[in-house]
Amino acid sequence: MAVQHFTPEGMMQPTPYHHVAVGKGTTQVHVSGQIAREADGTPVAPGDLAGQVAQALRNTALGLAGAGASFEDVLRLTFYVTQWSPEKIGDFMAGVEAVAEEIGLRLPMPPASLIGVDHLFEPDVLVEVEATALLD
Repeated sequence: MAVQHFTPEGMMQPTPYHHVAVGKGTTQVHVSGQIAREADGTPVAPGDLAGQVAQALRNTALGLAGAGASFEDVLRLTFYVTQWSPEKIGDFMAGVEAVAEEIGLRLPMPPASLIGVDHLFEPDVLVEVEATALLD
């Protein structure tokens, strides 16, 4: 396995992600920011953070698979969420949990950052997901 995820003793727990990822391999895979759109551009789950998180993660899985990778190979995830507030964590995690088994995303997730932003490139886009993976 090219990537090992873990949380060392003494680091904050529980969290929905591991604090550390160690990657050993030669091929890097970077999946650009994925949003809740179908392949033809049709919006998915307008106004629904959980639904958009789930679809953005599905699209991330497609990008990984296209490069011969999966979520097992992911070193890091970055989530950009519009108008973020701590009260949204329940909806955010509901989206992650709803799709995790389907796309092979183990929980806790790889190291991840959730960054609140004012807006993304279109007003109906609530979340964007980026992934970095490493293959042998």
